[in-house]
Amino acid sequence: MGALSLTWILWVVVGGNTGISQKLVSYEVVDPTLATVDIAVTKDPGATAQCAVKAMNSTYATVGWNIITIGPNGTADGSENGRTTTVRGQMRTDSLAVTGVVENCWIVE
Repeated sequence: MGALSLTWILWVVVGGNTGISQKLVSYEVVDPTLATVDIAVTKDPGATAQCAVKAMNSTYATVGWNIITIGPNGTADGSENGRTTTVRGQMRTDSLAVTGVVENCWIVE
């Protein structure tokens, strides 16, 4: 039982770590056809990442989405020696959005 517990803990700590984290900083509904999100992405400075962002209406239906790319950073870019970068993603929308979110981010191999 102890070995199984240790294996699970290692998987959660090491295997579940994707090397990237994201945080929604803000969103703006520009008009019924456009919304933006600002997200802070923390990753290895040399890595390229992509993030899926979406806009939702008042019933939480997706009315727009996009995938944005965050390229490698120099140590003077962003913060934390280039580890964290804030980027803006735009989404064309089918109808008026009321919120914008970051769905997920991943490292591009």
